[in-house]
Amino acid sequence: MHPALSIIFFTTSSGVGYGLLAWIGLLAPIGALPLTRQFGAVSLLLALGCITAGLLSSTLHLGHPGRAWRAISQWRSSWLSREGVVAIATYVPALTFAGLWLFDARNGGWAVCGWLAAAGSIVTVICTAMIYRSLKPIRQWYNRWVIPNYLMLAAMTGALWLTAVLAALDVLRPAATALAAAFVLAAVAVKLAYWRSIDQNSAGSTLASATGLPPGRPIRPLDPPHTEENYLLREMGYRIARRHAAKLRRIALGGGFFVPLILLALAWLLRGAAASAVLALVAAVAATAGVVVERWLFFAEATHTVALYYRGEASSSVR
Repeated sequence: MHPALSIIFFTTSSGVGYGLLAWIGLLAPIGALPLTRQFGAVSLLLALGCITAGLLSSTLHLGHPGRAWRAISQWRSSWLSREGVVAIATYVPALTFAGLWLFDARNGGWAVCGWLAAAGSIVTVICTAMIYRSLKPIRQWYNRWVIPNYLMLAAMTGALWLTAVLAALDVLRPAATALAAAFVLAAVAVKLAYWRSIDQNSAGSTLASATGLPPGRPIRPLDPPHTEENYLLREMGYRIARRHAAKLRRIALGGGFFVPLILLALAWLLRGAAASAVLALVAAVAATAGVVVERWLFFAEATHTVALYYRGEASSSVR
């Protein structure tokens, strides 16, 4: 599938924002985070800013961005519409939570708003993942690891940016660092499981299965249906060399998971020093950049079965 930059930015930015909002909404009401106005303003502004930027960028991939609002009306059958509905609904408790915090009106309702914002964030990420998980013609997306992958990456990047904000305000706590490290490890485990799954389970549609002929019989198209590239080939027949994909996987693993883990450890050892805040920030930036590479691969390695008609190729991940 064609890796559109607007969708890559959307899934990465909104993942960071919803991950951060979920952690704040879950932890602040139970006193696990600082309750100062400064921390609330900085962390929630970052979370809501990333969410809003991501949602706005997603409209750029539409043929008519001005009609994006109409997609919400299809929530009964479309995961894209459900994502839009839940994303908009999440703004209500999130903004109420932020307002009550900034005006020192924290009470039972404030805590409930935080938990509702966290729940909305999690459901929105699941809806985003289901947009791809529900597509049976794309083997690499019709996979049980897609939803855990989206959730873990959002939780990881959210926890890392939470750690960066805490370190910048000189209120970094051991639990925050441990939380971020734990979800880095969980995210890399899920990512490796996803890659292993799409590499091993290569059984997809073939020319033989499409024509109903016995398996094992060699079948190939005599002539291509088109002499030039068309929309379907550009959007659904994107190809990436196996060696190039392997290299990008290593970059995503190193920059997105292992480098942040090392920087987190150094930030904790140097806590209280100015270098701690810098290291925590670099860890969050590195993880986000790694997720951008991972997300590019998520699209580039996916092949729609329509490629069988145009190229006579099985729906495999990389070539």
